[in-house]
Amino acid sequence: MMKSLMTVIEFDKRNLDTYIILLSVPVLLVIYWYHGSAENFGNYFPGFLSHPLYNFYSYLWQFFSFFLLTFIIPSIIIKYQFKRSLMDFGFGLGDIKCGSKILIIAIPLLVVPLVFIGSKMPDIRAEYPLSKLIFTRHDLILWHELTYFLFYYLAWEFFFRGFLLFGLRKPFGGMNAILIQTISSCLIHLGKPEGEIIGSIFIGVLFGTIALKTRSFWYVFILHASIGILTDLFIIFF
Repeated sequence: MMKSLMTVIEFDKRNLDTYIILLSVPVLLVIYWYHGSAENFGNYFPGFLSHPLYNFYSYLWQFFSFFLLTFIIPSIIIKYQFKRSLMDFGFGLGDIKCGSKILIIAIPLLVVPLVFIGSKMPDIRAEYPLSKLIFTRHDLILWHELTYFLFYYLAWEFFFRGFLLFGLRKPFGGMNAILIQTISSCLIHLGKPEGEIIGSIFIGVLFGTIALKTRSFWYVFILHASIGILTDLFIIFF
């Protein structure tokens, strides 16, 4: 019966790594959504519910949870299940000349002005910064943005533009891999402002293309983190 079923769905053990990558997306992101988000912090740490820094700690929990699920676990899968190097998944610096040129041009000419304009939009200002406590507790801004940068954005780009994109490029081809990671990264934006969700589709394709072009996710990590952190800073101080 099982053999017949495997034949019907064309299961091929040689594609096991591909199946694991594809299944990891819904499994890990659903766990994050229902257990790792800031809204669930109080369920696991009820003693913090009345703490004056509860809002701040809840987002640190979200950043750390996301890092565990989308960086640590995929890294373990790559090393112990796939028995491959992280370098095969965009962890190297790749084409430094191309990547540096993109950053030098894109950050001052595109990211800064566009993010500044976007930070004036009411729905964006209502959404960010994630921890509203840092509006009044400026001493917490550095810790919020640092963990945002090191744990959330690093994990995000490694998962979507590293693990997923480079892991699926060979079996599906570059364009299909770009679209698959774009669909996945777009869906996890649900609940965000409409403009951000729509923008995530274009950003997904663009960042996926840059990652493949440079053979690295580090350049899009810097771009993405710049967008998020500058959005927070512009809203708080401007």
